[in-house]
Amino acid sequence: MTAIETIATDDAEAQPARPEPAGWKPLPRIAFRFCFLYFGLFCLLTPPILNVLTGWFGRWLGYGAQFWHIRKLQPALNWVGLHLFGTTAQLYPTGVGDQTIFWVLLFCILVAAVTGTAVWSVLDRRRTHYRTLAGWYLLVIRLLLAGQTMSFGFAKLIPTQMPQPSLTTLLSKYGDFTPMAVLWSQVGVSRPYEMLLGAAEVTAAILLFIPRTALLGALLTLIDTLQIVVLNMTFDVPEKILSTHLLLMSLVLLAPEARRLMQVLLLNRTTGPSTVPNPFRTTRSRRIAALMQVALGVWIAVALVHGGWHAWSAGGPDRPKPPLYGIWSVSQYTRDGLPVPPLTTDETRWKTMVFDYPNAITYQQMDDTLVTVPADMDAADHQIRLIEGTLRPGSGAKPSHARNPLGTLTFQQPIPDKAVLTGELDGHQVTLTLERIDPNSFPQRSTPFHWAQNRPNL
Repeated sequence: MTAIETIATDDAEAQPARPEPAGWKPLPRIAFRFCFLYFGLFCLLTPPILNVLTGWFGRWLGYGAQFWHIRKLQPALNWVGLHLFGTTAQLYPTGVGDQTIFWVLLFCILVAAVTGTAVWSVLDRRRTHYRTLAGWYLLVIRLLLAGQTMSFGFAKLIPTQMPQPSLTTLLSKYGDFTPMAVLWSQVGVSRPYEMLLGAAEVTAAILLFIPRTALLGALLTLIDTLQIVVLNMTFDVPEKILSTHLLLMSLVLLAPEARRLMQVLLLNRTTGPSTVPNPFRTTRSRRIAALMQVALGVWIAVALVHGGWHAWSAGGPDRPKPPLYGIWSVSQYTRDGLPVPPLTTDETRWKTMVFDYPNAITYQQMDDTLVTVPADMDAADHQIRLIEGTLRPGSGAKPSHARNPLGTLTFQQPIPDKAVLTGELDGHQVTLTLERIDPNSFPQRSTPFHWAQNRPNL
């Protein structure tokens, strides 16, 4: 290649891939300033957004380190909450995204964005466009949105977000379920449905990570996040803030393509090349950037698959199960040598026992109330040590030995479907005769799939 050809090639590569449009009108400039500040602050101050990009490092940091900036801001947020809304703003280690402190933080972000937009508009009123800054901004928003969407997707594709209803859930009354518990059980009872939901979200994230398919990915993400928002709003899932902002971020990505999308989808017209700002000017830089974005997607996907598979191994069908795993009916109950009849008015007699997790048991009282208590189960010594205090079923909390024990029971299992518990319970010598209840006898598990049906399965 001659020197003239080399210069011509370099000049051609340095040329913009498409002609730049004219300056922006005042309203788009103001809208961009506000979106830049508002969503920029939201992504920086919302831990789940950035933590996904860190992969394994975010998991190593732990909950406290991920929320350190919220803890630093808590005095100021608490002052705003008390003086403007009459409520305290405290951070609870529950992982819930709709805590009061986050709503107060959202209000502060909105005020800062509005104020910043006004000051920016006055100081920078002569600038006619923000094409370069917009290119980088849209790139960052796209990657952050892709990472969060992939996180949502893998939590369902490896079905750990909505697990199969537990044994205790099979005994619970539908009327006792919260709307969120109804949603979790509804999705968890159909593992293929949950995995398909996750596949749609993972597909949207993959398309977002690839620059050439980013527009299609943004459209699919818009549909996915809209469904999430609707479910969160109608089933009272405490992730309304995050899901709503992911939906808005999808709209931000689609906004520069609104005219082209309208012409193609509504008017059925062909359009020219996209005019969305791109921070990379040359073909070589675009290729390198595309490879880096795909590599980032692979990094996030590997970390999510690793974490999801670990959660699946710990809580899936093959997880460690306690001795006497299953649902057991208390057919005979003896206290201090005297039989206790199964009266619904007796608040001390047990009706059913559930062994689902190694560190807790659930017993059902005669009025059908379900109580879950921490427990130490020793398979070698055939002992169950019940500890005072209640737990949420499946919470994974470890029992505290500092609390007073309810009692210690020794179990024998002469045949697979029968067990006998003897020992002390609440200061009384008791003997409980248990008979196994097959979990697959419940309609939720036993109802098969039908191609032909003459009436609904209600």
